Amino acid sequence: MAGTKVLPKEGQKNVLITSALPYVNNVPHLGNVVGSVLSADVFARYSRVRGNNTLFVCGTDEYGTATEVKAREEGLTEQALCDKYHKIHSDVYKWFDISFDIFGRTPTEQQTDIAQSIFLKLHENGFLEEKSESHLYCEEHSSFLSDRFVEGECPTCHDSGARGDQCDKCGRLLVPTELINPKCKVDGATPKLRDTKHLFISLDKLQSECEKWAKASQEKGEWSANGIAITQNWFSEGLRPRAITRDLRWGTRIPKEMGEEYKDKVMYVWFDACIGYVSITACYTPEWEKWWRNPENVSLYQFLGKDNVPFHSVVFPSSQIGTREKWTQLHHLSTTEYLQYEGDKFSKSKGIGVFGTGAAETGLPSDVFRYYLLSHRPESGDTEFTWTDFISANNNELLNNLGNFCNRIIKYVKSPVFDSIVPKYRAHLAASSSLPELSGLSEWIQEADKLYKDYLTQLDAVKLRLGLQTAVRISAHGNLLLQSHRLDNKLSQSNPNLTAAVTGLALNHVLLLAAIFSPYIPSTSASILSQLQLPALQPLPSAWTLDTLTVPEGHKIGEPAYLFTQIKPERAEEWKIQFGGEALKKQLAEKEAKRLANKAAKEKKKAEKAAQKVGGKSERDVAEEKLGKGVVEAIEKDDKRAGDDGVEGVTEGVKQAALQTD
Repeated sequence: MAGTKVLPKEGQKNVLITSALPYVNNVPHLGNVVGSVLSADVFARYSRVRGNNTLFVCGTDEYGTATEVKAREEGLTEQALCDKYHKIHSDVYKWFDISFDIFGRTPTEQQTDIAQSIFLKLHENGFLEEKSESHLYCEEHSSFLSDRFVEGECPTCHDSGARGDQCDKCGRLLVPTELINPKCKVDGATPKLRDTKHLFISLDKLQSECEKWAKASQEKGEWSANGIAITQNWFSEGLRPRAITRDLRWGTRIPKEMGEEYKDKVMYVWFDACIGYVSITACYTPEWEKWWRNPENVSLYQFLGKDNVPFHSVVFPSSQIGTREKWTQLHHLSTTEYLQYEGDKFSKSKGIGVFGTGAAETGLPSDVFRYYLLSHRPESGDTEFTWTDFISANNNELLNNLGNFCNRIIKYVKSPVFDSIVPKYRAHLAASSSLPELSGLSEWIQEADKLYKDYLTQLDAVKLRLGLQTAVRISAHGNLLLQSHRLDNKLSQSNPNLTAAVTGLALNHVLLLAAIFSPYIPSTSASILSQLQLPALQPLPSAWTLDTLTVPEGHKIGEPAYLFTQIKPERAEEWKIQFGGEALKKQLAEKEAKRLANKAAKEKKKAEKAAQKVGGKSERDVAEEKLGKGVVEAIEKDDKRAGDDGVEGVTEGVKQAALQTD
C-alpha cells in the first residue's frame, strides 16, 4: 500500500483491530456484514476520531476444505475460485464503506513463513504430538475425506445435513467419524475407515496457562458476555489435543522439518486461520512485529460471530503461549449472536435474504443499511431484519430526527437572517447563566455534555448499539433546542441576542453530531462537514462545554442539502418479494392465482343471475308477485338465520320460490 504506514507510537494508545476473516467461498449476507466487519469498522473509526493510533486488519480466509469443495462444484482451480470470491468480498465491503487499512488474503509467503515458525516452535517446546487415527477414505476417487467433504446425520440433534466438522443446526463441533450414515460429498459414496498419521496440538498441556490468561483478559478487556460464556464452557469441559494437520492439497504446507510422511499434508485451517491476522499485517508492513510482538504498548480488539469464539479465545492464544515467545494477545473480544431475516434464516441456496451487492440494488445509500444493521446489532441475543422496521428507521430516526435538525439550522443560517455567516454567539453564551432570557441554554449544554460523556463511555467499552442509541438522543436534544426557542425570523427581530446564541450553539451541535455519527454513517457525516465547510472535530474532546465549541464566528457555511430521503412504506412488500426467495414468490403466485379464480367465479355467478331474470324481472320481484312481499321477507329471515346471506342480495329460499311454477 502506498503512503505512510500506521505503526505503534510510544506514549500513545495503540489499537490493533481485527475482523473475523470471512471464508472466501461464501458471498456475505447482511448478518455476516454486521457480525464482524461492520462492527469492527465502527470501532476502528471511533478509535481514530478519539485520537488513538489505530490499525484495522482483515482479509479473506482462503485455505481449507471449503475452498476445495466449492472449487470442485464450480469447475475452477482453488486459486481461480479464491480470486473470484476475494473480489466479490472486496466489492461488497467497499460499498459498505469499510475502512480497512488492509484487506488481504491468507495464501501468501508471509502466511507460510509465520505459520510454519509457530508450528515448529510448538513442536520444539513439546506441544505437538503424533497420533495415528482412522479417517474416512473414499474409494471412488481415492482420497481421504477432510471434514467438509463428509455429510451425514448429527449424533446429537439428528439433523441429516451435518458436516464432518460441525452441525449447523445444533452447533456441535464434530469429527467425521461421529456422523451417522456418512456420505462423500463429492460422489455420494459411502466412505471407509483407513489409518493415517496426523499431528495434534496438546491443548490439555496448555489449559492452565491459557485459562489463567483468559480470566485476566476477560476482566481487563471487558469481553462480551457470550464470548466469556463460550470460552468458559470449553475450559469446563476440559481441553483435549486437537488435530492441526489434514490430508489436503489446498493449505499451508507442513514444515519440511517434520519429515517425509508429512510432505503431502497441510495445516488444518482452524489452526492457521487466526495466524492470517498476523500474516496480513506482515503484508501491510515488514515491521509487523511492532504490532504483534508488543503487548506492553498495543491493545488487540477482535470482532467475530459467536461460532468463531473458541478459535480466538482458546486455540490461537494457546498457540501463542506454546511458542514461549512474546506476542500481542487478545485484549477485548466483541462477539455477536445471529441476525435473522424476516422470521427466517439467511439462505443463499434458497435466495432468502440480502447477499452480496443486493443492498446496493435497492438504490439506497449504504449509510441507511449501516445505521439499521448497527441499531439491530445482535449483541446479547438474536435480532431480526425486517423491511418494515428498516423503512421506519430511515423515515423516523434518520430523516425526521438527525436529518431534520441539521437541515433546519443550516438552512436558517443560509437565509437572509444571517446570509450564510455564523453570528457572534460566544459572548451571549458566556452570559447565559446570568441573563434570564438565556438561562435555559446553560441547562441545555449541561444535558448535552452528560449525554456526550455517556456516548464516550459506551464506545470506549465497545457497546456499539447502545452508543448509537445515545447518539440519536443527542440529535433529538438538538431538535429540542430549536423547538423550545422557536428559532425563526420573528425571533431574530424580537431577540437578536438569543437568536445568535441559539444559532451558534446549534451549529456546534451539528458539528458534534458529524463527529459522533461518523463511526456509524460516515458518508452522512462527510456531507454535514461539507455543508458546514468545516473540518472534522478530531480528536473528540473529553467533555462538551462552552470551552470546546469550535465553530468560528464570522465563518461562511456552504450550501444546505438533504441528508436523507423518505422511503415509501409500500416498498417493503416489493423488497420482501425481491429478497424472499423462490418459495415466497411461488407462494405469492399461488395466492394471486387463487384470488383471480375467486374473482372469476363471482363474475360467472353474477352473469348467471342476470341470465335467470324472468321477463326482465329479478328473482325477488318474481317471488314477491307469486307469494307477496311479507312472505318473501319471512323466507329471507329464515334463510339468514340458517347462515345464507345470499348472492347478489337473493337468498336460496327466495330463489327457489321464484322458480316455482304456478
